[in-house]
This record gives sequence, C-alpha cells and structure tokens, in this order.
Amino acid sequence: MKERKYTPAIWILTILINGLITTAYFLPKMHFLEGFDFSRLPLLNAILNGLTFIALLIALLAIRKKNKGVHRAFVFLAFSFTAAFLFSYLLYHFSTPSTRFAGEGILRSIYFFLLFTHIFLAALIVPMALLTMGYGLNGNIHKHRTVASWTMPLWLYVSSTGVIVYLLISPYYPN
Repeated sequence: MKERKYTPAIWILTILINGLITTAYFLPKMHFLEGFDFSRLPLLNAILNGLTFIALLIALLAIRKKNKGVHRAFVFLAFSFTAAFLFSYLLYHFSTPSTRFAGEGILRSIYFFLLFTHIFLAALIVPMALLTMGYGLNGNIHKHRTVASWTMPLWLYVSSTGVIVYLLISPYYPN
C-alpha cells in the first residue's frame, strides 16, 4: 500500500483553522441566522470539549490494551467532537462579542493561566493531531506512537481546560 502524503493538507487545515479562530476576534461581529439564540453555544462548546476528553481517554485505554479497532473508533469520535466544537466556536465568536472575565484574586490568575495555556496549546494541537492521525492512517506505527506520545497528553489538557475555562467564565456571560 502506497503511503499517502498528508502534510500539505495538514498545513493548509492548520493555517485555515487557526486563521479563522484569530479572525473571529478581530472582525466586526456579523449578524446572521436571525432568531437563532447563540447564547447556549458556549455550553455546547464545553460539552463537546468534555466529550472529546472522554473519547480520548477511552482511545488511550483501548490502545494500552492493544485494541486498535476501539482506539481508532474513539480517536475518530474525538476528531468528530472537535470538528463540531470548531464549527460551534466559530459560529459563536463571529457573531457574539467576547465576554470579559470579572473574577478577582487567585481565581483570576488561575483563569488566565488556564486560558493562555489552553489557547497556545490548542493552536499547536491542530497540526499535531492531524499529523498523528496521518501517521496512523498510513500504518507508520513508529512515527504515530512517537508523535502521539506528545499529542495525546496535550489534547487531553486542551479539551479538559476548555471545560474548566467555560466553568470559570460562565457566570459572566450575559443572560
């Protein structure tokens, strides 16, 4: 079986996804889908992040038990949850002004530490997860394992901190 070259697609997707996310913060907010209530999308995003975390944990446990079929299924499920999250996240941030965190003291420091590490690592996870999947799909197990040893813990961190950041900022969302 000939190995597929995923690298160009990985970099195009990385630039596209990270570019869209960055653009969502700097463009004026758009008015579309009149009548649609965007206020529940942050909760949906947190749920999707939580489901991604659970799917990744199951995938990790499955591969430790040498169950490649379950591992593959739950990694694909994690990618599906992440894709749904990205769509919902972009829809929300292209249409809704950012919410400011109003917490004080140590909670404020914790929030911003988690937020900044979450944002930075989320941008890195895009190419890492795609590269890891590409190696797995090509059957290049050595490279897959090597990259996955970094990708899995970082993706677990990003998906879990997405939920925590939501829980910390949710009291400040407009009603």
